[in-house]
Amino acid sequence: MNRILLTGFEAFGDHPSNPTLTALSAFEGQRIAGAQVLTQALPVDAARMPGVLEEVLRRLQPQAVLLSGLAAGRVQLSLERAALNVLDFRIPDNAGASFQDAELCPGGPDAYLSTLPLRAILGTWQAAGVPGYVSDTAGLYLCNQAMYLARHQLGPSVPCGFLHVPADESLALAQPPGKPPLPYLPQQEINRGIGLALDVLAGQLESAQGEKQAPGV
Repeated sequence: MNRILLTGFEAFGDHPSNPTLTALSAFEGQRIAGAQVLTQALPVDAARMPGVLEEVLRRLQPQAVLLSGLAAGRVQLSLERAALNVLDFRIPDNAGASFQDAELCPGGPDAYLSTLPLRAILGTWQAAGVPGYVSDTAGLYLCNQAMYLARHQLGPSVPCGFLHVPADESLALAQPPGKPPLPYLPQQEINRGIGLALDVLAGQLESAQGEKQAPGV
């Protein structure tokens, strides 16, 4: 059976929760179009996260990987086109570290492109009424770090990429007084968007497997 790894991040900064972490419990162990969904929470710690990610990729040997993270302030789901070989952020991670112009992988490519079926996922969202778009880069925070390192470890043959989600209703309600209202999607809609992306991935894997098993002519 094909295995799809879905990752999310723990809460970070001044956000009391993370909708991607909430989503993991909704999908752990699910079977979608002949694929089993496995999940992993990632720490918002630039020093620790690479080891956690490397270990779970090595242990599970997934046939596809959908990484996800929070982009508070965005109003739609966003599929990231590229991850850069740079770590650069002023807001500290959960270990209190920040970076400037730090190379993620010395000597590695300047960037990795997503190997997810971006347009197929986007088309499925649009048909289902889920708001989403393709974003150019995953930023320079740990979301970018996770996508770059996963692509670097997996190579081009495993579909892998990053999905950013907006805040959910819990984060919107937790916005401190005096701060502008935070745009959000309900957690149920975030989960629906993730589920549709997983369904597209699972279908792609099933089709590829069928082509490999088809008898020659």
